[in-house]
Amino acid sequence: MTIRTKNYIIILFLLTGILCFGQSGTEKESEINLFLNNLSEDDFSGTVLIAHNNKIIEKRAYGLANIEFNVKNNIDTKFNIASITKLFTTVATLQLYEQGKIKLKSPVGDYLPEYSNKIVRDSVTIHQLLTHTSGLNNFYVADWDKIKNIDYQKTSGFVPLFVNDTLLSKPGTKYDYSASGFVILGLIIEKVSGKNYYNYVKDAILKPAEMYNTTELEIDSIVKNKASGYTSMFGENKTLKKNDYYLTKASPGGFYYSTISDLFNFSKALRNYKLLNKRTTELMFEPKVKGYNTDMGYGIGVDQRYNQTIIGHAGGWYGIHCELMDFMKDKYTVIILSNIDDGGDNGASKLSDFFMELIADKEP
Repeated sequence: MTIRTKNYIIILFLLTGILCFGQSGTEKESEINLFLNNLSEDDFSGTVLIAHNNKIIEKRAYGLANIEFNVKNNIDTKFNIASITKLFTTVATLQLYEQGKIKLKSPVGDYLPEYSNKIVRDSVTIHQLLTHTSGLNNFYVADWDKIKNIDYQKTSGFVPLFVNDTLLSKPGTKYDYSASGFVILGLIIEKVSGKNYYNYVKDAILKPAEMYNTTELEIDSIVKNKASGYTSMFGENKTLKKNDYYLTKASPGGFYYSTISDLFNFSKALRNYKLLNKRTTELMFEPKVKGYNTDMGYGIGVDQRYNQTIIGHAGGWYGIHCELMDFMKDKYTVIILSNIDDGGDNGASKLSDFFMELIADKEP
């Protein structure tokens, strides 16, 4: 019997009065507590936050922030969040859209007339950049051998890594996940706002959302309470290696550092219309295209495969696996930050699967 069949039978019982209630929030929270109590440091290294109706019900930390010196993760440890950073770039772009400074269907050249790739300049729109349908590549994957990871101080510094690349597809015709497109959005944010990307995000997003522990960091910076990343090559190797080689300073496409509490504050601020107005927030969350696994809104995943919509974004890279998930019907928020990548059946994946199965009836 499938989970969906069981749920259908429960509904029938409810309607006929055989049961007076289904699985309550308290029962779910008991299951969550039991799962977290049984989770070992061998299962997961990182932090996890669960909230219901905008109130935190669990915050836990597991494993080590630094294996070499046996430093434990704690609930305030800063983790690299990889592509969750794209949510900041999306909100910044849509804020400028709200202000009438950006038109979503306008081409890149309206804002960056000197951008050297003519096809991108004349043919790629803001809408396509936000929905990963621009045809641009993901330079972090495509050009890693060209990247010198400590050389990048400005958004413009990332552009030579992809500006002359051939497009993967005609703009607007195909979904191809693209960090390159989000770097271009970062350039547009800078041009339109008159601020550099990092300062704009700090002033317009991090401060209003009370995200005081979220920042871009230099690769060689020494910061208290920051988790080092360790890669298993996505589950292929038993021996972990430090992931510093695979990182750069944050770009508009990835690699900010944050905490579970800060990302929860971001989730609340976004869903409660403190960063964008209601109309624009709904526009952001509205499905636009089919991604690899889920639908995509503007810069955000809209997962409609289960019994309720899950809004959010993942961050995955060498030594990084993070998840921000808002379960829109039952009003749960789950945030998972890990400093070890995994092969899909342990680590942060194990936690993510548990919460999707429990809250959204994802098939095990």
